[in-house]
Amino acid sequence: MFDKQNRGVISFEDFGALWKYVSDWQNCFKSFDRDNSGNIDRQELKNALTAFGYRLSDEVVNIMVQKFDRFGRGTILFDDFIQCCVTLHTLTSAFRQFDTDQDGVITIHYEQFLKMVFGLKCWP
Repeated sequence: MFDKQNRGVISFEDFGALWKYVSDWQNCFKSFDRDNSGNIDRQELKNALTAFGYRLSDEVVNIMVQKFDRFGRGTILFDDFIQCCVTLHTLTSAFRQFDTDQDGVITIHYEQFLKMVFGLKCWP
């Protein structure tokens, strides 16, 4: 992501950008970790996503916690929080390409869906 020349290494300037990126995420994480537990629970995640402009149901937030909670404790650690937010942003951006009237509804063919999802950079 920060290897601007795609050489498999990052320059000093690239590292500076990476450091700022992680630092900004750390500050964001801390601002939503209201109980200073070092992790984000369901309600804290919902508050964060709402602050970011997402209006998601409790059911979807619960699914996200399950997906990004690597230890099964009902909480998300710092690096998983970043992955969760970046994944949500990436999926939302892909969805919006098909949601031309911005009503939250799209109609696409199955192969369009597969191309959209597999073409995203948020998957391993």
